[in-house]
Amino acid sequence: MAAGEGQRLRPFTVNRPKVMLAIAGKPILRYVVEALAKNGVRNIVMVVGYRKDQIFDYFGAGEQFGVEITYIAQERQLGTAHALAQAQGVIADKFLILPGDNLIEAETIARFIEVEPEAVLVKKVDNPKRYGVVDIVRGQVRSIAEKPEEAGSNIISTGIYAFTKEIFRFIDPELDIPDTVNRMVAQECSVKAVTTDGTWLDAAYPWDILSLNDAVLRRIQPDLGGTIEANVAVKGKVSIGKNTAVRSHSYIAGPAVIGEDCEIGPSVCIQPSTSIGNNVVISPFSVIRNSVIGDDVNIGPGCVIYNSVIDKGCVIKGLLTACSNPAEIRINGEHHTVDVGVMMGEGCRLGDNIAAKPGTIIGNYSQVEGKTISGTLPDRSLVF
Repeated sequence: MAAGEGQRLRPFTVNRPKVMLAIAGKPILRYVVEALAKNGVRNIVMVVGYRKDQIFDYFGAGEQFGVEITYIAQERQLGTAHALAQAQGVIADKFLILPGDNLIEAETIARFIEVEPEAVLVKKVDNPKRYGVVDIVRGQVRSIAEKPEEAGSNIISTGIYAFTKEIFRFIDPELDIPDTVNRMVAQECSVKAVTTDGTWLDAAYPWDILSLNDAVLRRIQPDLGGTIEANVAVKGKVSIGKNTAVRSHSYIAGPAVIGEDCEIGPSVCIQPSTSIGNNVVISPFSVIRNSVIGDDVNIGPGCVIYNSVIDKGCVIKGLLTACSNPAEIRINGEHHTVDVGVMMGEGCRLGDNIAAKPGTIIGNYSQVEGKTISGTLPDRSLVF
């Protein structure tokens, strides 16, 4: 399921589908494809829609990932059941459904792949009201309540299902798959609940990117490519791409990933849970911690960036302060209190000596000069 936009993740999904958000240098959807391939699942149908050409261009026919991909277009995103209905003519009698915008690993679905349909993969979480809460009796699903005001348990649906074509008798194109499951159960169809303890993370809001990034980085393998000058300290799991130069007196503490063709330092401090894309420049005396920096970003000297996401193509002249503290953020009428720095869309230009208050969201292609900024700036904002 790879058709959605992810409106609550703006500004990062204005120019790309949610499934193509980069986590530790790879799109979320790639982790799903790799998890399937490692479990021997080779025949994949992707239901695509919003900015689908980016998915075509990245995955192609699937050869480089060891799979065979068929694409089905959902031109109007009416719901997940509608998306499934589009694929009815090309899927096998037994099949799996996976959301393309959730981070999973091979171990997450290893046991589930062997389960006979119909079944749903469930998991215990700390914040069940964000998801579909599953009522289970003796291993059987009794109902799925989407985002209930009061959660009856902390067991939620991962959106991963094993079905036969029997499900198409119950689909209403205007509904989502949990509604379809409820309809099946109401007509006395058996739907098993299978529990996983494996990695399963959803990015619903911009700051969720940091949680996914941290989860991936904890499993990276050290790989020190490029050039590392004298008097550079590298500790923990750190991956550095080819043609990247880490200049003298810099300090890198893993887990951390630095892409290819980057210029780091001298005298730069990169602290744990940080991902840096390709062709990035980080100038002297800057400190970055628990952050995601996209491709082609230029960060000037003396910047302090904590718990932040900076999208591709941004230019920051210097002395940006983006520290992290609990902040109240409003998205689509929802209020959230989160410990976060700045969320910056792509192609932004920031002048010298800017302080971004915790929780600041800067829209794509914005320009900011000489200010303390806060709140949410729409795309193409000009602040002087």
